[in-house]
Amino acid sequence: MSDSPPPRRPTYDGGIPALLEQMEARRDPLVYGPGEALPPLDVDLGPLKEDRVLRPAEDPDFEAPATTYARKRKALRREFQDAPEICYLNGMLIANLRRREAPAHCAPLFRRLWSEEARFLIDHLDPRWLVSSITTFGDHGGTEVQRRVGSSLSVLFNTMKLYESERLYSGRGADTPFTLRGRAQSPLPLEMDRFALENGGLDVNMLGRLWLEAAEDAVIRPLAHHLLTELIHDPYNVFRRLRRMRVRKERQQAKREAARDVATSQPASMSDRTPEEQTGPRQVTPAASALPRWGIVTMTNAAPEAILGFVAHHLELGAAHVALYLDGSDPGGLEPLAAQPAVSVTLCDDAWWQAQPRPRMDEHQLRQGHCATLAYDAAPARGLDWIAHIDTDEFLLPEPPGRDDPVAKALATIAPDRLCARAVPVEGLAPLHGTPPRYFKRLPDSVGQPKSVMEDIAPDFGQHLRKGFLSHTSGKVFARTGLGRVRLGIHALKIAGKEKDHGAPLEGVLLGHCHSPGWDHFRETLEFRLAHGSYRKRDASGMKLHDILAFLREDAGEEGLRRLYAELCEARPEVLERFRAHGLLLDHPIDPQAAATRVFGAALRKAGE
Repeated sequence: MSDSPPPRRPTYDGGIPALLEQMEARRDPLVYGPGEALPPLDVDLGPLKEDRVLRPAEDPDFEAPATTYARKRKALRREFQDAPEICYLNGMLIANLRRREAPAHCAPLFRRLWSEEARFLIDHLDPRWLVSSITTFGDHGGTEVQRRVGSSLSVLFNTMKLYESERLYSGRGADTPFTLRGRAQSPLPLEMDRFALENGGLDVNMLGRLWLEAAEDAVIRPLAHHLLTELIHDPYNVFRRLRRMRVRKERQQAKREAARDVATSQPASMSDRTPEEQTGPRQVTPAASALPRWGIVTMTNAAPEAILGFVAHHLELGAAHVALYLDGSDPGGLEPLAAQPAVSVTLCDDAWWQAQPRPRMDEHQLRQGHCATLAYDAAPARGLDWIAHIDTDEFLLPEPPGRDDPVAKALATIAPDRLCARAVPVEGLAPLHGTPPRYFKRLPDSVGQPKSVMEDIAPDFGQHLRKGFLSHTSGKVFARTGLGRVRLGIHALKIAGKEKDHGAPLEGVLLGHCHSPGWDHFRETLEFRLAHGSYRKRDASGMKLHDILAFLREDAGEEGLRRLYAELCEARPEVLERFRAHGLLLDHPIDPQAAATRVFGAALRKAGE
């Protein structure tokens, strides 16, 4: 028998030539038919940001694709339905550029998108398409830096995809590091030295160099820096696992050194000590609470008294932490919060946004989601098991009122496999005489009523507003903390850009939304809400609240708007009776200002002196 090693065989039959042949077979160019073409290089990008990709049933060009271009178009438009058209265009450009002989203006148009609309694309594309975009720069960047950074990140992300997929067969999740014991004594490829867990700098040097190289080019910098920032915040990758293993290693080493220090400084043997000296003082470990700890986060530009009332209401309900993000400026008058360890206040001014991985977003909904996700990431360090994103005009309402720890007890009933819990909304009816909120209307389906019931409650407008609400009807979610890389949005918890769990019902706790506390407030906020807020038109389907309000404003003016508000939003006796008769009225008095006096009384008196 020969002692010589077995002959080396390539991983891929046929070696590199066969590998290249297989790769090239996947790069045949898309074939365009008559009338089929990409937009021109000078296409106006503004409408592409506003227009949404039609759903298949609404798109006359969706069926019967006859060319490879049309088939790719159909697949991408199905994937991007309801997204801005510019997102679809980015995807179609990438699909062409992955193949040979793409249209001549394809690469320049791709670079133009990222030169002019990087922030918009980053905010509207999911991580998978962001990675596809950065890798496209590797072959089609307009500068040497763009090509170098794109190629480097392409290799990094593709390699991660390979080994992270293979690692799943170990039976461990991607967020679970290996133990420090049992490391195999196996060589690494190409005679590499193993990564030094104790003091190795390969990970830091790799990521840091990519960051610095990307900073040299204004076009690729926003995308590359965003992806690198997302990567180091994502718990499902080798960088986080190695970091956690390194921390464990450091702790083990510290314990060994501490044990050696104790042994060398021991004044007497244990046998020479009294029983009291041997045992030392008794250590009392407080019993863990049977109820989960919960908190809330909000981004707000409300008046100080409204913020204090909102915070006090929820502290009295048992919130373990309230995270406040002030949108743009410090309103003053929040000094009482300084003495509350359960409250954190972050001023989101220009300096704060400059320190963030992305600039300040124009849309307040995106700013809210950004801040809510920051609070979510910080929640485990604050000892929170759950956190909810709630606005300052929303108040958690235990049903029935007066129960102890109602929110914590409700969260304790959520099954361990559910990622979030959803509080059903009730919409406040505006008090007529400036009194605190008391009456709220329920959604018809929440009490088993058909939507047609609104025609009886609101004869003039109920047939158009079938749920009877002017504000949102989806409620708000409590997110279970410690889930890793998630985005806590306004109404949903998203993992990898997708909503994984709509939310288990939060039994016994409602979300009271004081959406329009009076006619003057409704009228003052109407234009903003129609253009940017909760009344804006999100798609072209059906007659929505936006259309009703816009029509009334144009056709009947103030009088028409006033009639709608009086019929659906004011706590007039006849309105209360109609909602009560159909089981849709909730009588639940709240007084945020009284709560603020109870919680912050001493500080408020001192501030008033």
